[in-house]
Amino acid sequence: MLDKIGNHLINVQLLNNALWRWFAVVFAAYFIYVIVRAVARHFAKDRPEQKIAVFSVLSEALEQTKEGLLLIVALWFSCRLLLEISPDVFPIFRGLTILALFTQMGLWAEGGLLELIRIRTTHGDDRNAAYRTAYGIIQLIVRIILWAVVLLLVLDNFGIDVTALVAGLGIGGIAIALAVQNTLGDLFCSLSIILDKPFEVDDFIITGDITGTVEKIGVKSTRVRALTGEQLVVSNSDLISSRIRNFKRMRERRILFQVGVIYQTSPEKVKAIPGMIKEIIDSQEKARFDRSHFKSFGASSLDFETVYYVLEPDYNLFMDVQQAINVAVFEKFAEEGIEFAYPTQTLYVQTENSSDEKSAEAAA
Repeated sequence: MLDKIGNHLINVQLLNNALWRWFAVVFAAYFIYVIVRAVARHFAKDRPEQKIAVFSVLSEALEQTKEGLLLIVALWFSCRLLLEISPDVFPIFRGLTILALFTQMGLWAEGGLLELIRIRTTHGDDRNAAYRTAYGIIQLIVRIILWAVVLLLVLDNFGIDVTALVAGLGIGGIAIALAVQNTLGDLFCSLSIILDKPFEVDDFIITGDITGTVEKIGVKSTRVRALTGEQLVVSNSDLISSRIRNFKRMRERRILFQVGVIYQTSPEKVKAIPGMIKEIIDSQEKARFDRSHFKSFGASSLDFETVYYVLEPDYNLFMDVQQAINVAVFEKFAEEGIEFAYPTQTLYVQTENSSDEKSAEAAA
């Protein structure tokens, strides 16, 4: 009895094809989908230390797969390759398949693109308000553009002429852009700052006459805490169009200083001064000597120029190292009897009486 029922079900004809062939095609398509998704999840979730973004994007895209849409696409391919479908039913299947296929492709593209943008925008810091704001804005823009493209592709495959529609969308987009150009300008400046990252929150920057620490990057403006304590609100468009000096990204600090000694200094000590300064700088753990030279003959001094680097960007450390080197140079010069020069002038005065006395002595 059961054998008869089984044979009957196997031989049931659906649209002129055996039912078991339909099940075989659908099962094979679904099996392939499950395997691909499992592999992507394995690489994306089990190997986070390798930071393989491509697997994370692929996994997120496959997460958007809808079994119902996949079933419709599988049925279409089965119709084309394995089954025989009546010409009356074929156009219906084709229309459903086009709609299902482009919808599924749109979901895959949406999932992959949004994951890629999330990785690029947040850099793993989803708690940062500026990153979340940028991600939300870009997410909305990407979704609108993506599904507009999908809609146009579907209409085009249904035989509808989309040329006039595309032209209308272009003109409407231009009109909207002109109406809200200031708002859009601020929006894209904000996205430019967040994505290009000329500075980030907590960076110490100087731009124009503004000096301070970045506290918040908003959609329209950036808030900077000045050294004097007040908060400065700066338009993002102004920041984008100006030169920005970001001190937080400084790896080391370069220091150039000059010292002058009096002209009465002996040649031997003049030759020894660069070596003395080099020895002093080399003794500092956080400093790297670059050069020291007898640079020029000044108006009232013999001038020496020295360059060295403080190996860390911290300003307090920079001042501590500079102070230690200056004190050591002062002590070394005092020990060697080398005098620092300061602006002086020597005035030679010759009187008429002294000239007459010399003439009288010569006549005698």
